[in-house]
Formats: sequence, C-alpha cells, structure tokens
Amino acid sequence: MEMEQTIENSGTFNKTINVGDGSMGDVQAGIEFIYHMREHLVDVGVATVYLFVCYGIYLTMKKYIK
Repeated sequence: MEMEQTIENSGTFNKTINVGDGSMGDVQAGIEFIYHMREHLVDVGVATVYLFVCYGIYLTMKKYIK
C-alpha cells in the first residue's frame, strides 16, 4: 500500500509512505516467535516455577487466614 501527500502553500512538500512492503504476516511472525523461544527455555521454566510457588503461597495464606 502506498500513500502520497502533497502540500503547496509556501513551497512544495511531497511525502510518500510505503506500508506493508517487506513485512511478514501473522503466521510467519508466530512461527518465528516459537522458533526463538527455544533460546529462552530456561527463562520460561524459571518464570513458570516462580508462578507456581507464588500461587502455592497464596493458597496457603488463604487457607490459614480463614
């Protein structure tokens, strides 16, 4: 998609904007995201364990506060 803008008050101003040229689609972006997540398996694992620990603490506190 190409958009062109022209202003001719105190001079000439031409501007051309190209949108969508060379960009990837949603499916390709999703595939690349999953592919690059392999490099961060340790980070994802640590975050998951942290989530479960925090949820366990929450459940324990909820049980004892009742």
